[in-house]
Amino acid sequence: MSSKPSPLANPAPLGLMGFGMTTMLLNLHNVGLFGINSIVVAMGIFYGGLAQIIAGVMEFRKGNTFGTLAFTSYGLFWLTLVFIIISGVERPMFSPDSAAWAAYLFIWGLFTAIMFFGTLKTSRALQTVFLSLAILFFLLAVSQLVPQLGMIAGIEGIICGFSAFYLSLAEVLNETYNRPVLPIGPIKDD
Repeated sequence: MSSKPSPLANPAPLGLMGFGMTTMLLNLHNVGLFGINSIVVAMGIFYGGLAQIIAGVMEFRKGNTFGTLAFTSYGLFWLTLVFIIISGVERPMFSPDSAAWAAYLFIWGLFTAIMFFGTLKTSRALQTVFLSLAILFFLLAVSQLVPQLGMIAGIEGIICGFSAFYLSLAEVLNETYNRPVLPIGPIKDD
């Protein structure tokens, strides 16, 4: 007699929350509330980085290519970002200039814009996360060359982070109560 294995848990809320909380925290820095400190760095390494990589591996196990690519890529984004920041403090000669930062952020924006098209058959909430993230990356890239846009990028980052935070909680509550508690928008079937 073989027993059917229990279904795997949905890893998306973990990845979304890791991304959402870390993004909100970093962008509170970007709007000028505080400097880069060990709280931002720790969140970037462990919740933004490690938690998303774990979620990506779990998505791989579930056969979700989009989730695997998204969560592992953004988890690794956070780890590279923290490494760039720390290595610039430890070895100032390795600190990127504005053009290098702009290129780094632009490439992530381009990746995110392309990934956004993968969300067009998913919920409005996930579309919002990816669209707002693409806008954030492009604003951050341009703000490296036009610093006056930094505050706008920071506000957009808080909105982006909150959209992921919301979707994470919506997925958990909707699954827990087995009904829509927090709306995420229609999912297209065609």
